Amino acid sequence: MKYTAGSWKETDGACLRNFNEQAQIDSVNGALALRPQIEAIIDQIWEEGFDGIYFIGIGGTYASGMQVEVYMRGRSKLPVYVENAAEFLTTGNKRFTEKSVVIYSSVSGNTKEMVQLVDRVHEIGARVFAFIDTPNSILTQPDKQDYLILYPMNEQLKFYMTANYLMYKNGEFDEYDRYNKEMETYLADALVQVEKDSDEWAYEYAKNKVAFLKEHKDLPHYFIGSGNQYGATYSYAMCYWEEQMWIRTKSISCQEFFHGMQEIIVDDTPVTLFMGEDEQRPLAERVARFLPRVNGNYTIIDTKEFELKGISPEYRGTISHLVMHGVNNRVDAYMELFLRHPLSIRRYYRQFEY
Repeated sequence: MKYTAGSWKETDGACLRNFNEQAQIDSVNGALALRPQIEAIIDQIWEEGFDGIYFIGIGGTYASGMQVEVYMRGRSKLPVYVENAAEFLTTGNKRFTEKSVVIYSSVSGNTKEMVQLVDRVHEIGARVFAFIDTPNSILTQPDKQDYLILYPMNEQLKFYMTANYLMYKNGEFDEYDRYNKEMETYLADALVQVEKDSDEWAYEYAKNKVAFLKEHKDLPHYFIGSGNQYGATYSYAMCYWEEQMWIRTKSISCQEFFHGMQEIIVDDTPVTLFMGEDEQRPLAERVARFLPRVNGNYTIIDTKEFELKGISPEYRGTISHLVMHGVNNRVDAYMELFLRHPLSIRRYYRQFEY
């Protein structure tokens, strides 16, 4: 099964499950409107100087950090790194000094590892730039951050906006103004259209996956991706299918697929490949060529198949992870329906001390 835009029925979004079109548009546009605040904070950080920018997170926020780090790695000479908060707390990083800057995001504002992290960072004397979704939470307190932006959701977009301005300041993004004008004009509507266009397909995908899972309860589902899609792959497998749906999964990068996982793929192994449009797309294309030769239970979701009206071809790769997120939003809505399992329920997470 492969996503093909032309095979899907147009919809006005009125019947989509768990979907509020205007709220989605307002949410994305609200995040884009944070640009002056982000620029002012980066201007201050730039003036004060730094020896490294560290995107640090845990779980899904670590995945978002991986996305922004790989995005900048091939575009910028700035010293930008990604760290897992729990690893940083136990292992540290000798490159990290009082001149370093941590950028992180938190939905709850009280994640245990992140609270400990910012305390450790401040002990070292470094600065913290926080994006927090929840007002009046622990991490919004004045002693927990040096720069704070309060705004819900759109974590990946906020990180990319930060990265783009850092690269602009470093003379590495000449089209910064054109790029932002385009995103601020078209992005919200384009992402809403992605959800509309993918809804019918997502319904069938979820129905088929749940039916397969009922017959093969112990068989894990494999998610594969690379570039800015690997963060999506890692997060979607772990934070959504494992944590929220209690389904066994494994995530793997396209570049590592041929060095292990390739050997355990057989005809009925459930596999989903996320294909984006950044510079690592050829790695995903290689996997896409291989899968049909050995497997009859694979799905390829290719962001290139979406129109993204108003977005220039050269910019599509910078938002392909957001496109994939839109598709997965629709899948989640119907996985929840067919599993008869609200995605807000947890067995263990935050249910007791551990």
